[in-house]
Amino acid sequence: MRVLVVEDEPKMAALIKRVLVAERHVVDVAPDGVSAVALAETGPHDVIVLDRGLPDIDGVTVMRLLKAKGVASPVLMLTALGSVDDRVAGLDAGADDYLAKPFAFSELLARIRALGRRPAPLADSRLTAGDIVLDELRHVAQVGDDTVDLSAREFALLGFFIRHANQVVTRQQILDQVWGAEPDVYSNVVDLYVSYLRRKLGELDRSDRLKTVRGVGYSLKTEA
Repeated sequence: MRVLVVEDEPKMAALIKRVLVAERHVVDVAPDGVSAVALAETGPHDVIVLDRGLPDIDGVTVMRLLKAKGVASPVLMLTALGSVDDRVAGLDAGADDYLAKPFAFSELLARIRALGRRPAPLADSRLTAGDIVLDELRHVAQVGDDTVDLSAREFALLGFFIRHANQVVTRQQILDQVWGAEPDVYSNVVDLYVSYLRRKLGELDRSDRLKTVRGVGYSLKTEA
């Protein structure tokens, strides 16, 4: 599953990410409410783990903003506030579940699994960049009317590029988000998988879209 973790304390955010990556989830991390809303809008997440106490806007406000922008991902709200009124406020704002700090990571994982089993709207499973469409629910990649046969890793890599279309992303960013905490993975594996993608897209004469930015990384171009 793809999980968005919204947590302002770096140590806690890193710990939650490490636990989730160990369970083979793909994890995005946002340190505040503004970046959380921006990340949530870039593509579908199976679950959002949202800390209520954030440095800029509180988690309840973030929850309302997400709903107003049409983000349909289920939300697990974390809080150090344990009163019934606090839990009710979070749930009324649109949270799907609530977990009080401190918590056991086994319970956090169980609640994420439960939320992830809820069926997502079909529209939320589709990522698009130009005429490239990636349906994450059905694991289907299309460019125009043509279907592209991708491995699981190639599919995840193309999904990352689509989420960051027309941006320059570094090899390290790609490693962190697509390979996570897997051991013994080196940056040249990114170049290898980019070459795989180019070859498969090149069969459709579209390999020029995936640009190398010398000394930095790569960019998927959808604009002339």
